[in-house]
Amino acid sequence: MKIHQFFVAVVAMAVIIAGSNYLVQFPVHATIGAVQLADLLTYAAFTFPVAFLVTDLTNRLFGAAAARKVVFAGFAIAVLVSIILASPRIAIASGSAFLISQLMDVSIFDKLRSGQWWRAPLISSMVGAVVDTFIFFSFAFAASFSFLGAGLDFAVQPAPLLGVLAVEAPRWVSWALGDLMVKVTMALVLLAPYGLLWRRLDRVVGKTSVA
Repeated sequence: MKIHQFFVAVVAMAVIIAGSNYLVQFPVHATIGAVQLADLLTYAAFTFPVAFLVTDLTNRLFGAAAARKVVFAGFAIAVLVSIILASPRIAIASGSAFLISQLMDVSIFDKLRSGQWWRAPLISSMVGAVVDTFIFFSFAFAASFSFLGAGLDFAVQPAPLLGVLAVEAPRWVSWALGDLMVKVTMALVLLAPYGLLWRRLDRVVGKTSVA
């Protein structure tokens, strides 16, 4: 992996993570039927899954070792930028969730790379999304992790679970479940650009794909 290719991947990763850390503080204020999306989603749910696309493309084109380097470099830059754009607690939660989920994504992808082209990115992204969601929302908003810093009062207020159920839970629980549903959907949607970009970039970098 050449230095300019590494730089592009790291910048893309840092922009995605820093942007997501900022957007996670803003619920989606819209209504679908009786469902208040502010009780279900933040805008980060639509941006963060692209990080798995960057990781998986790097892994496919340059191998697991290169993908891990991009993850570590993107993690360091994103945390620094996130401290400016978001609260320290959000930065800690995001950094922890990002590093663990992305490294897991790299390992799973590497084990599945010899199968059908869609299996590695889909399964690794799905598992990574579950891990990322659980760690991030727990660290960022759960009362049991308040020692990490001040949270959002809006996030811990009780609200109908998923915006429609009679059972109430802290609003961040619904955010986590809604976020996970969007990430799973995005993992499926991003398969198309992954396949297209992989084939085009493989020709551009002038090497045979690792797969």
